[in-house]
Amino acid sequence: MCNTVSPPPPVGVPVRALTALAAIAAALVGALFVAPSGLAASAPGSGHFDGEHIAGAFREAFVGYWSFGAGDFSPDLESVVDYWFRFHAVKAVIAAILLAVVVALGNLLWKSYLQASGLGAVRRVALATGGVLASILALFSLLVVTANVQGAAAPFSSLFPMLPVGEDKGDLGDSLGQVRQQLAAGSHTSPALDAMINDFSRYHAAMAVISVIVAATLIGTSVLLWRRFARTGLSDRSTRRVLGSFGVLSALLSLAAVVVAVANTTTAANPVPALSTFFGGGLL
Repeated sequence: MCNTVSPPPPVGVPVRALTALAAIAAALVGALFVAPSGLAASAPGSGHFDGEHIAGAFREAFVGYWSFGAGDFSPDLESVVDYWFRFHAVKAVIAAILLAVVVALGNLLWKSYLQASGLGAVRRVALATGGVLASILALFSLLVVTANVQGAAAPFSSLFPMLPVGEDKGDLGDSLGQVRQQLAAGSHTSPALDAMINDFSRYHAAMAVISVIVAATLIGTSVLLWRRFARTGLSDRSTRRVLGSFGVLSALLSLAAVVVAVANTTTAANPVPALSTFFGGGLL
């Protein structure tokens, strides 16, 4: 009597898990664009701001703050800054949850792709496409997390892009002109400007710290991926291709994070030139 050993059945695709994670990710993407403004405004005593009015409220409050000349925020400016802090904090939390979900989704999609050799080319292409899209969404989520953590760490400076720095008319134009003059002359006679410089330094220091953490995480991820790549047999080309691709991507992203960390560390140590460039019409 001859005993035959049948090959193991192909591993099925966890459709329910993939569907659930995809639905959660879609809901979080929607929440990312809808929820922060409402939740930030729902705090007791918060100002009634939204995407259309926050810029105008900040410009008006900035004129009062600069005219008063003190380093402490005026009540109007404090209300705007507090709202902006909550906005960024809420958005950072939602984006962090989204990042965790899409990482889990992408991991499941790529595992299913590698294990679904018996499912046919069409399904494998669909799984690979889903894995690529999940990876792109994960990168987007990571960028949103970092930007909003930075904004929450220094909400005053993160409001600066709402200032029309080229404006030269009216009270706002006068205030911005005085800021430019003091920055250009290096004569920080206003406590308000000193407070702006300190906050701007903190704004870039926060991104420097965030970038170092991201770089360290990506370097560790790249090392783990390349170790798995080295342990994977030459015959398993699909697994080696996926591991190698993500290993290279992690290494390149970590290099970019290091560059961002160095640039922001330099600006944090000497914020005046960058702040002067911004108020002169440059980028923040």
